Amino acid sequence: MKEQLSAGTPAMPHLLSLSERRVLSVSGVQDVDSFDETTVVIYTEQGELTVKGTGLHINRLNVETGDLTLEGHVESLAYTEVHTRSGGFFGKLFR
Repeated sequence: MKEQLSAGTPAMPHLLSLSERRVLSVSGVQDVDSFDETTVVIYTEQGELTVKGTGLHINRLNVETGDLTLEGHVESLAYTEVHTRSGGFFGKLFR
């Protein structure tokens, strides 16, 4: 049975796959809050994920399916608790 969000929408599965510290695939992505070549902040089903590194760039983002792929040299991945948010860059862009 899938978990239900408070709004009644089914939760997307959240998975991470990091290959050679160069290619990161993330599922369960709800939004991207900010990004540049050194930091990408991603809202996921399991909380806010901050990716730090060098030469980071987003290759693919599909918020409908919750999939994101980024490339660059990944130095750290860190989660913070789920916070209420007002919508990130892509949420505002695709309204």
